[in-house]
Amino acid sequence: MKLEDSSALVVGGAGGLGAATVRRLVAAGAKVVIADLAEETGLALATELGDNAIFVKTDVLSEDSVNEAILAATDMAPLRVSVDTHGGPGGGRTLDRDGSPLPFDTFMQVVQIFLHGTFNVLRLTASAMSKNDPDPDTGERGVIVNTASIAGYEGTIGQVAYGAAKGGIIGMTLPAARDLSVVGIRVGTIAPGVFATPAYGQSLDAIEAEWGPMVPFPKRMGQPDEYARMAMAIIENPYFNGETIRLDAGIRFQTKGSRS
Repeated sequence: MKLEDSSALVVGGAGGLGAATVRRLVAAGAKVVIADLAEETGLALATELGDNAIFVKTDVLSEDSVNEAILAATDMAPLRVSVDTHGGPGGGRTLDRDGSPLPFDTFMQVVQIFLHGTFNVLRLTASAMSKNDPDPDTGERGVIVNTASIAGYEGTIGQVAYGAAKGGIIGMTLPAARDLSVVGIRVGTIAPGVFATPAYGQSLDAIEAEWGPMVPFPKRMGQPDEYARMAMAIIENPYFNGETIRLDAGIRFQTKGSRS
């Protein structure tokens, strides 16, 4: 995918993985919309990056909101890249310690934000991309990169909702790629392991001490730019399609995570 004279949408672009991806895309010549609910950090990142990045406050569960972000992108240049890294709540155990069930609304909220929100962004960005002229060399009109998690394969205790949502993202990758093949749009998914981002709600030193020793090699948490580099590899490789790639340095979640 040629990024010059193209725009990109990064959903969750004000956060750790998203912000690193925004920086990589701008450096590669794309004009980028930082789509996020975090207005202060999103505006600060856009200011830092200058004329090739703008912030648009975006709710992934709102069709109108996502379409506003897409319109902001297409106003700059044809939208050819969408990377979705948005975050959300984690849920809880199926039963708590006194036998009370996980509230159904809690489960649904996690699934809605992660799975439904990801599909909402996918379907709307794909519609916009389908109107692009195909690349004369590859026939591509666009590429969509979603974010799952290794919890979608082996969620730990307390991740029943999160694991279901991320497993759903993994499960829709291939059929979405097949659906969109007729219009020249590729779909790929990254399933990260443990990455050092503010999403944990602790200092980076604290989460590194907690999770780093569990990683086989390199024996540390992933860095956001390592996610961004993988996203760029998917974007730039025209033969990558319909696949989920684990980015986890060999870690496999056990029955209990470090905080279960």
